[in-house]
Amino acid sequence: MEFSRYFDHTILKADATEAEVNAICREAIQYHFASVCVNSARTKQVSSLLLDTDIGVCTVVGFPLGAMSTMAKKLETLTAIEDGATEIDMVINVGAVKDGDWEFVKKDIAEVKEVCANNTMGRDVTLKVIIETCLLTEEEKVLSCETAVEAGADFVKTSTGFSTGGATVEDVALMRKTVDAKTMALEKETGRTHKRVRVKASGGIRDLKTAKAMLEAGADRLGTSATVRILEEQ
Repeated sequence: MEFSRYFDHTILKADATEAEVNAICREAIQYHFASVCVNSARTKQVSSLLLDTDIGVCTVVGFPLGAMSTMAKKLETLTAIEDGATEIDMVINVGAVKDGDWEFVKKDIAEVKEVCANNTMGRDVTLKVIIETCLLTEEEKVLSCETAVEAGADFVKTSTGFSTGGATVEDVALMRKTVDAKTMALEKETGRTHKRVRVKASGGIRDLKTAKAMLEAGADRLGTSATVRILEEQ
């Protein structure tokens, strides 16, 4: 796979302007990135600019805290899909993780996945679940990843980039190991092939060395606003 296709070209800052988002989309087309990742209010704009390309439209949901109601996340997801999103990056409910309320965490993810899989546009949309690793213990990281797999997530993602830390090589490796083991366990339990759940590293990836380290640790996708700088360094 060409190196540029590992990247979600990202602009999530609160003061992102129309002109800046337009520029990000032009760069995505020029460098052939996997997707452009934006806040939901910019989804329609990005979808229009990327029309007739193979670049994904990635929208964040419940961002950056994850503490919204499940209904709010579902509505934001549906609106984003109707506006053209092909990928959804939702933030896990970190408070529920800390409570150990895994039933709620699983239901929160599963209901958003249901909207991604069955929506008014008839489009199967990729769901990435941001677990915000910097706020979790190692046990919570493992259980969050396992729960995301059970709930039907397509990816688990390290970070929003808006909390106390971003992706680390150690966390990516742990997430890769966890989702692979959980997938194998589900296959053994059900006797059916289960899709491979992928890993996205995001937060603090600003140079080529870091990007390559994340990929070597097991990441399948990288989210960064420094994408062009990394590609030019390469």
